[in-house]
Amino acid sequence: MAEAAAVGAESLSSGQARAARAVLGQLVLPGEELLLPEHEDAEGPGGAGERPLRLSPAPRSRVRVVCGPGLRRCGERLLVTKCGRLRHKEPGGGGGGVYWVDSQQKRYVPVKGDHVIGIVTAKSGDTFKVDVGGSEPASLSYLAFEGATKRNRPNVQVGDLIYGQFVVANKDMEPEMVCIDSCGRANGMGVIGQDGLLFKVTLGLIRKLLAPDCEIIQEVGKLYPLEIVFGMNGRIWVKAKTIQQTLILANIFEACEHMTTEQRRQIFSRLAES
Repeated sequence: MAEAAAVGAESLSSGQARAARAVLGQLVLPGEELLLPEHEDAEGPGGAGERPLRLSPAPRSRVRVVCGPGLRRCGERLLVTKCGRLRHKEPGGGGGGVYWVDSQQKRYVPVKGDHVIGIVTAKSGDTFKVDVGGSEPASLSYLAFEGATKRNRPNVQVGDLIYGQFVVANKDMEPEMVCIDSCGRANGMGVIGQDGLLFKVTLGLIRKLLAPDCEIIQEVGKLYPLEIVFGMNGRIWVKAKTIQQTLILANIFEACEHMTTEQRRQIFSRLAES
């Protein structure tokens, strides 16, 4: 970690941009610039060095790259805005894929498209104020529910839990949530049931649990029949048949972040026997 931080600090002080694919999984620092794959050849092998001599200008192919949390598009480069490890997801149907910075942070920063769990704190006119754990509450219109009209308003009260997604999330505007997808369907979003337990975990654990190859969810599903909702803002809502089972599941999720695979298997085997 110290060597990676030293390399990042050296490139930041020298002003040279590194290739994004060359630093995947490594530590990047705020203010550092990364070269996209289609611009690596144009900048030279060492980053922002001498450009190779070309007899005829070759046309550049514009590749669509999605910038995730911790990155910002700055011209033909990526600008790092958070400290963490650079990650990349290969695209399914062509393109440059998705780049993001995997970092550990306590406060959730709203991101467009994230599915979160919020708490209705107030009702002002035609909108609801929803606490999502960010620096300011998000707004939710009463028309942002499936089948909602001016006459048929949704039954939402102060204190209800809302599962929705962000459609507006940037530093200059108030976050805005909706409980419908692009087709106008709820698709599992809306008011969460009154029963169940809501608790908070770290943002890193949420990303780990939502990974496609996460073994924790598969092992938990074998213990008890349950209903569970994950929010990217670090909130989990879980409901089992009994209150005791619900509390056991909540304790498992809170403790599994610091457990090894062997320790987790031992606990699951003990619970299965009991």
